[in-house]
Amino acid sequence: MIQIIPSAGRFHNDFGWLSTHWHFSFDSYYDPDNVQWGPLRVFNDDVVQAGKGFPTHAHRDMEIVTVVLEGALEHADSIGTREVLRAGEVQVMSAGSGIRHSEYNASQSDPVHFLQLWVMPRTRGLTPRWEQRAFPGRQGKLLPVVSSGNLPDTLTIDQDASIYLSSLGAGEEVTHPSEAARKGYLFVTKGKVELNGTTVSEGDQARTEGEATLNIKASGDAEFILLDLPGE
Repeated sequence: MIQIIPSAGRFHNDFGWLSTHWHFSFDSYYDPDNVQWGPLRVFNDDVVQAGKGFPTHAHRDMEIVTVVLEGALEHADSIGTREVLRAGEVQVMSAGSGIRHSEYNASQSDPVHFLQLWVMPRTRGLTPRWEQRAFPGRQGKLLPVVSSGNLPDTLTIDQDASIYLSSLGAGEEVTHPSEAARKGYLFVTKGKVELNGTTVSEGDQARTEGEATLNIKASGDAEFILLDLPGE
């Protein structure tokens, strides 16, 4: 099963300083039929204007993954971290028993465009932690960036889930073997791809279930993020 949610079908809010698309129920948007996909609870596509951002706020018992597409995002938290996350880098914040943090556009002139994903952990009350790193080398392949620790050279989260980034040229194709009992989640950030023969365009999301193999072929230059998730 492959379900396509087109870009225009996402919930959109424009606060002036923030333009955001929420893929699942979040904050003021609630749809009982669109709360999560497996343990993926939040997938927000945010553009924050120069010098603006989210003031200090709290999280707990959530694995939070941030991927910057354009620009730079400054992160500060209650465990002493203060870093700037730039395009091409990925950050994991394990909220665990409780953490407070802020996120601001690090530029005073240019917007920052980033994705933020919240994945529900297997274990509650863990010690909060943070890590980030750059992930070059995604051209022409599926590059694993986050896992439960089972994939080498990835950031780790407390969930049986893997996250991949990819950049493909026209006609390039990648294949991801999965299991029929697992779920997939594909979001195209640039261009257009064919997923098992189904077109997924920029801004579209594809939710998959019962697909043993995911074949992804670029129609032109394309970039996307792919999640391999446990089933219900």
